[in-house]
Amino acid sequence: TTDFKVTLESYAADKKIAIIKIVREATGLGLKEAKELVEGAPKTLKESSPAAEAKELAKKIEASGGKVTLKGL
Repeated sequence: TTDFKVTLESYAADKKIAIIKIVREATGLGLKEAKELVEGAPKTLKESSPAAEAKELAKKIEASGGKVTLKGL
């Protein structure tokens, strides 16, 4: 599988700001939109992302206290 759907499943409440920063960086969303996306978890962050990019994003989020699932497309 070369592309993955990246979904934010959950996050530690005290890590929300860190997760929002990563989501903004990865998606290019504004602060308000990124905050709404994170608070609405589980939510899709990327519909289709190359494997390396998807795994890197998942690694960053998990290192910051979030839980992510990758689904091969």
